[in-house]
Amino acid sequence: MSENVPTLSDVAAHAGVSLATASRALNGSARTVNPALQERVLASASALGYSANVQAQAVARGTTNVVALVVGDIADPYFASIASGVVRVADERGLIVTITATGLYAGAASVEREQAALTALRGQRPRAVVLAGSRVVGAEPPTTRRERVAVVGSGAPGLRSVSVDNTGGAARLAHELRSLGYADFAVIAGPDELVTVRDRVDGFRSVAGEVPVEHAEFSRDGGHRAMSALLASGARPECVFAVSDVMAIGAMAALREAGIRPGEDIAVAGFDDIPLVADVTPALTSVALPLADIGARALELALSDDGGTEDAAPVAAEVRLRASTPRR
Repeated sequence: MSENVPTLSDVAAHAGVSLATASRALNGSARTVNPALQERVLASASALGYSANVQAQAVARGTTNVVALVVGDIADPYFASIASGVVRVADERGLIVTITATGLYAGAASVEREQAALTALRGQRPRAVVLAGSRVVGAEPPTTRRERVAVVGSGAPGLRSVSVDNTGGAARLAHELRSLGYADFAVIAGPDELVTVRDRVDGFRSVAGEVPVEHAEFSRDGGHRAMSALLASGARPECVFAVSDVMAIGAMAALREAGIRPGEDIAVAGFDDIPLVADVTPALTSVALPLADIGARALELALSDDGGTEDAAPVAAEVRLRASTPRR
């Protein structure tokens, strides 16, 4: 018997069974083991302090009890909220979540990083994969093999997806802002090649008209840079729509640095309604998405056996007006 970490051979010898029988009893093979032998093997494993090899279990079962979540940036509250929903469903089903962040890229870099992550995960044989990064306009969806994959958002034909009404939500926001008396708008947005960005910009413009758009990174710092560039151009819109809340928060900081009062001199609105926006000053008007529920739906869809490629209906977005866009 090994003097160090007990092996599967040690367990088999202790239980008086073959190595193959011990492997089937501990690694979850589809081939059944006599209940008495199974109990004997489990008792030996416990007595020796043996821990089953996860990779061996994956080979025996063809999968593991792990689900994988691929996001753009785990520090972003948008992705963190989606992750909470994925974790909730996984916990209910006795599964473990691993999270991989591809970084806030755009264009070919986003596609390559996501595909590289999916390829690396393939060796771990996850039960399912949820892809929550924004899709790239015109890009081919990631190549999958045996994986059960679900995508958050549109732009991935042929894959199971939980679509979000980004276009309609942005249009409803523009309509609400017009009803408050705003007529002169500008938009700050992430990279134009991202499907989420383009959908939100198009939706807002469908009501507000061909308003100017300043693009930057899809982040707080990107929002700060875009707002600063907009001010440097001489623009002084009545209201700025940022296509994400984190960009809106960066925009508000840039306004203050320029001596402009957010919500008083220039109104600001965002999108996503991440938890902290009700606590910033002034409280941020936003378009609410049930982000945790979206994550939960995505994992449920990825794990489902019905073979469908799309969730039943797009997730609705709801406008929430706050102090950052007072009536004019």
